[in-house]
Amino acid sequence: MISYVLRQVGLSVGVLVSAIIILFSLIYLVPGDPATIALGPRASEQQKIVFRQSMGLDQPVPVQAFHFVSKLATGDLGTDLLTRQPVLRLVGAALPKTVTLALTGLGWALLLGVPMGCISAMRPDSMTDRLIGLVSTSVVALPSFLLAIYLLIAFAVTLRWLPAMGAGEPGDIGDQIQHLILPAFAVGLGWVGYIARLVRASLLETLQENHVRTYRAFGVSDTRIAMRYALPIAMIPVVAVIGVGLGNLLSGAVLVEVVFSRPGLGSLAHDAVTTRNSPVLVGTVLVTTLLYIAANLSTDILSALLDPRLRKEA
Repeated sequence: MISYVLRQVGLSVGVLVSAIIILFSLIYLVPGDPATIALGPRASEQQKIVFRQSMGLDQPVPVQAFHFVSKLATGDLGTDLLTRQPVLRLVGAALPKTVTLALTGLGWALLLGVPMGCISAMRPDSMTDRLIGLVSTSVVALPSFLLAIYLLIAFAVTLRWLPAMGAGEPGDIGDQIQHLILPAFAVGLGWVGYIARLVRASLLETLQENHVRTYRAFGVSDTRIAMRYALPIAMIPVVAVIGVGLGNLLSGAVLVEVVFSRPGLGSLAHDAVTTRNSPVLVGTVLVTTLLYIAANLSTDILSALLDPRLRKEA
């Protein structure tokens, strides 16, 4: 198990290093002059030169790359070109809202998708199975940002049941939950169908195993076999894709946060793109990449704990 964990950690470090190299390279591909963006179009050339010197933009690219990596190693993500605030502070304020949105969307998707998959697997080729399959396929094909727009129009604008914008008043848990319902529903709906289809396929395969037939020979009911003995094994593939699911949910949360004007990493990245604020954009993308890597590493380790075959392969 230790060798497997070390192998996965090494792969994660490699992915992180590659992401840092790509992010630093993209800084020079983004059009626009950082000095003009920060100081405005009316700034004099002398002011722009002083700004470039203070930011280290006048130094050779290898030197800038070294300073970039050195700052990242100390947790310094740079300075916002517009507000002059540390990027780490801005990202730290937005991160909990995005993580809460992604985890809430994934949580309710699991609560609904797993029972749907179990019901479908217990009654294969039945009318219920076909109906669940139709619903699952339909919600998987529905983009989260499009669903967010329709939810906003229906429940916030027309019916006025739920708030439309923001994340709620700080300290007011009830208000924050109300502001979370529609975005979390939009983010997680597509994964309901995906999880349901995955649980169905995995559970059907597990129910054909020899140990399941042995339970049937001893007179154990099919429901007890499925819920107690087959489902834990069938959930291993679901756990394996949760890491990828969190990454996709984080990317889907970007557009959903923009639709609902929810202050999070998505809105922060959107504003950074529109204003060409490269330090904020790089910091946001880097933190999102770290979350994606951490989620995949955690699910790989959890999958290895549940399935010894993965450890033997490693």
